[in-house]
Amino acid sequence: MADGYQFPSGALMAGRRGVVMGVANDKSIAWGVASQLAAQGAQLILTYQGEALERRVRPLADSIGAELVPADVTDDASMDAAFVRIAELAQGRLDFLVHSIAFADKNELKGSFVENTTRDSFLKAMNISVFSFVDAARRASALMGEGGSIVTMTYLGAERAIPNYNTMGVAKAGLEAATRYAARDLGPRGIRVNAISAGAMRTLSLAGISGGRGMLAQGRAFSALKADTTMEGVAGCALWLLSDLGQSTTGEVVHVDAGFHMMGLPDELAGGGEG
Repeated sequence: MADGYQFPSGALMAGRRGVVMGVANDKSIAWGVASQLAAQGAQLILTYQGEALERRVRPLADSIGAELVPADVTDDASMDAAFVRIAELAQGRLDFLVHSIAFADKNELKGSFVENTTRDSFLKAMNISVFSFVDAARRASALMGEGGSIVTMTYLGAERAIPNYNTMGVAKAGLEAATRYAARDLGPRGIRVNAISAGAMRTLSLAGISGGRGMLAQGRAFSALKADTTMEGVAGCALWLLSDLGQSTTGEVVHVDAGFHMMGLPDELAGGGEG
C-alpha cells in the first residue's frame, strides 16, 4: 500500500450518528440499510409517521438500540419538531441521513400515465417523494457542519418508461435531479449526496404497483447476473456511500439491480442472423 493511504478498520460507522427515514417494516429497504449501519456501529434515529407505523417500527428500533422520532414530511411544524428532537438526541451533530420515502396514488400506478394522472395526486407524489428529500437534506445538513453523507432511494423508472410506474417514475426523476443539485450545493462543505437505484424487491412499495410481481420475475430473467436484487447488496452500497469508503463519490445514481439497468434486449428476444 502506498504511503499516505489509510483505509478504515473495524466497525465502519463506529461513533457516527445518523437518521434513517422510511422504515415501514422488516422488509423495507430503509430497514435493511438501518440494520447494516447498526451492525457497523452507527447510532441511529428512525423517523415514523402515525401510530400504526410506530407499532411496526418500535420493535425494530429496539432491536438495534435506535431512537424513534415522529415526523410527517408533509407538515412543516411536524418536521420542525422532529429535527429539534433529532438535534437533542444527536447532541447537535449528525453524520448521515438516509431518505427512503416515496408515495404515489395506487390508482395511478397502472394503465396510462397520461390518462390516469390527476393534478392533486401528482402534486402529492412530488411533495412526499421529492420535496421531502430536499427539506430533510436542508435540515440534516445544518447539523452536519463540515462533512457528512446523504443517501436517497430511487428506481430505474426515473430513467426509462416502466409499465405502470407512471407518476412514481416522474417523481423519481425529480428526486434524482434533486440529488445532483443538493450535491452541488453541499459539496463545498464536504457533504456528499447520492442516490441508490435498487432493482425490484419484495417491499410494500412494489406491492402497490400493478404487475409488481411480474417486475420481480422479469428483473431476474433480464438481469446480467440472472439474479434478484438482494437487500444485502442495497444495504452494502448504502454502507459504502455513508462511510469513509465513499469519500470521493457525490452526485451519483448508483444502480444496485444485478445489472438489469445496463442490458439491452434479453437473449430470448434478440434477433439472430446477420444483416
